[in-house]
Amino acid sequence: MTAATTYQRKTDWLGKFPAHWQIKRIKNLFVEVDERSSTGEEELLSVSQYTGITPKRDSLENEDDFITNAQTLVGYKKVSTNDLVVNIMLAWNGSFGISQYNGIASPAYCVYRCLPGNNPDYFGYLFSTALFKAEFRRKSTGIIDSRLRLYSDKFFSIFSVVPPLEEQNAIVNYITIQTEKIDRFINAKLRFIELLKEQRQGIIDHAVTKGINPNVNLKTTEIDWLGEMPSHWALSRLKNMGSYKSGDNLTSEQIEELGDYPVYGGNGLRGYYNNYNHEGNYVLIGRQGALCGNINYANDKFWATEHAIVVTLNQDINYEWFGETVRTMNLNRYSQSAAQPGLAVERIRMLKIPFPQVEEQNNIVKFIKEETATIDSAISKAEREIEHIKEYKEAMIAETVMGKTLGTKMLN
Repeated sequence: MTAATTYQRKTDWLGKFPAHWQIKRIKNLFVEVDERSSTGEEELLSVSQYTGITPKRDSLENEDDFITNAQTLVGYKKVSTNDLVVNIMLAWNGSFGISQYNGIASPAYCVYRCLPGNNPDYFGYLFSTALFKAEFRRKSTGIIDSRLRLYSDKFFSIFSVVPPLEEQNAIVNYITIQTEKIDRFINAKLRFIELLKEQRQGIIDHAVTKGINPNVNLKTTEIDWLGEMPSHWALSRLKNMGSYKSGDNLTSEQIEELGDYPVYGGNGLRGYYNNYNHEGNYVLIGRQGALCGNINYANDKFWATEHAIVVTLNQDINYEWFGETVRTMNLNRYSQSAAQPGLAVERIRMLKIPFPQVEEQNNIVKFIKEETATIDSAISKAEREIEHIKEYKEAMIAETVMGKTLGTKMLN
């Protein structure tokens, strides 16, 4: 087998691209940098397949959460703007990006700097394609996905297409413009979804506070958020409906993007863990910061963190009725001010809510599901449209970075 044949076999996976483009190994495009922080005071950066490189503080569930459990950030790797930061354990699923920030990153990550004469943003887009992520996976070392590692020598050995710098810049500019249009479409759909959710919540609020019989007699209560309620309903303290307990501590380092059991915090699903601390149907109440009073449902086997209050309801309570009623009462109004708002379990237990019998609870839940079905369908349709445009965006990027748009020269 000739050297030319061997080379062709090693680059066949790149497919077709403009004939005047070059092929180079990544080692000829990037250099690894390993500059360490002497103070640990720089901005700590996070790497995600969804958001790329962002300040770690932006992903905190609560403002007073620790940015990291590490005793010191001294020795963390320095990152400059336009550096490529790669989580070598998750490179195969896109956990990397071109940084827009100066800061520091985990010593376990790799930091690469683009050599002069190239646009790092072009390669950021190129590497994010399914084509290159598949190659990163092939070059990673390990037996199972959670143990794969893309070490620098393997990363550097990968071939890449290299357009002239002028075309790299044009491609980045084109993708930026198209992405802005797509993002505007997505934002408009998201606003539409929010309006639908407000309409949906209005239906729920009325059902859980006034019932579903329009001719029911009402009586006045002394509870501000409730006002009137059906005269045959009782007021009951939350403590009479079940038990309330905070979840168990779990560090952010222990939470994985993939795993055996879902992890719920004060804002719903946060990731996965290899163990569970609850099994069954539960209502979870956010207990700290901006998430005070946030309501989520969890079922089957899952882990609840300390940011959530886990409600174990009595058998004669419909957990969906309970969750929607508590959502309507807005527990955030009962949070206690300290360094940040927080919900004390003992205070929650003493609050009162309107309490119909279980048969009527079930009917209310059934009514809510029927009345909100059309709204839920519209929300789902809008969400699908968002997913479709995201898929289009991914395809647009994949086509553009390989020279299949912008009127480039004939493909070979």
